Amino acid sequence: MHAIKERFSETLSKNFSDSPSSQMPDQKPEARPYTNEGKSILSFILPSAGLDWFRSNNRNNEEFGEHVSVRGLSQNNESSPCVENGEPGSRRSTCSSTDVFEDAADSYSFEKTMPNLTVESLFISPDLYEFFDSSLPNIVKGCQWVLIYSTVRHGISLRTLIRKSADLSGPCLLITGDKQGAVFGGLLECPLKPTAKRKYQGTNQTFVFTTIYGEPRLFRPTGANRYFYLCLNDLIALGGGANFALRLNEDLLSGTSGPCETFGNLCLAHDQEFELKNVELWGFTHVSQYLN
Repeated sequence: MHAIKERFSETLSKNFSDSPSSQMPDQKPEARPYTNEGKSILSFILPSAGLDWFRSNNRNNEEFGEHVSVRGLSQNNESSPCVENGEPGSRRSTCSSTDVFEDAADSYSFEKTMPNLTVESLFISPDLYEFFDSSLPNIVKGCQWVLIYSTVRHGISLRTLIRKSADLSGPCLLITGDKQGAVFGGLLECPLKPTAKRKYQGTNQTFVFTTIYGEPRLFRPTGANRYFYLCLNDLIALGGGANFALRLNEDLLSGTSGPCETFGNLCLAHDQEFELKNVELWGFTHVSQYLN
């Protein structure tokens, strides 16, 4: 076949060279095959050569077309607002469910880290809860924490706090804080019983605490006196001597704190006189009692 192509090429070249119209008067005839951009005329006449060239170009076009299609699909997916794990083209959207997942995670975290709290507290963090769990009397270990009183839920009233304390008996935890972020309070006994005169109540299980030092810190009775706490109609105070360790005024909007011989504590708040940031009173009960 190769020999036939060469003979056919020579014949065509000879015919073109002998043609009168292909010569100029002052030029010698020159045999040269017809070309089109570097391709011999044979590629147009012989079927096999033209077919190979056509297949080659068609294959290049198909590859180019596939490349465009893939890029176009990728761009469309990248513009989609919903992706999974940062990968385009995901079938499952996470753009509208982030808040739901976060709420579920918060709820799970609350139940896992503070399992005995019946409701959330404005003051008790997981770290503070763990601190109390190791500091409270053994009699309340494993009990449910019941919110007896909260200024947010029940209004700002010392009388209401005292009245609500009658719902449970046994140790109760008074928690409050100042506007600068310190959390402090102490352990009392429910129900709270106001006295007409300044008569101290409580036992050596009474304590005061604060987070003013960057982490929870507890002050138990030193034995210097038995001034554990006072409950009057116009105040609640823990400790005694030169100062109250903590005093809450009747309006539950302000209070004082200072060094106290009863607990050997320093000031529990940022300042000795401060504005209160809410007040909570927590009681403790076994699960069966709480359900009944």
